[in-house]
Amino acid sequence: MSDMDIPPAVSAPARRALIGAGWTRLDHLTAVTERELRALHGMGPKAIGVLRAALRDRGLSLAGERADT
Repeated sequence: MSDMDIPPAVSAPARRALIGAGWTRLDHLTAVTERELRALHGMGPKAIGVLRAALRDRGLSLAGERADT
């Protein structure tokens, strides 16, 4: 994976929040819960949906979730 593979559909504020938290790759998010994402300033439901879809496309999921849901 590249150093940064967050989907371009993720808004700039959400992208900055992810970078600020040190989560620059989708595989980093497999150790992160939805609750942790929602706690980030700039992270909204649309961005979380985009991230979930991108994770699912790779057979991955957020922490505590199944990749096939």
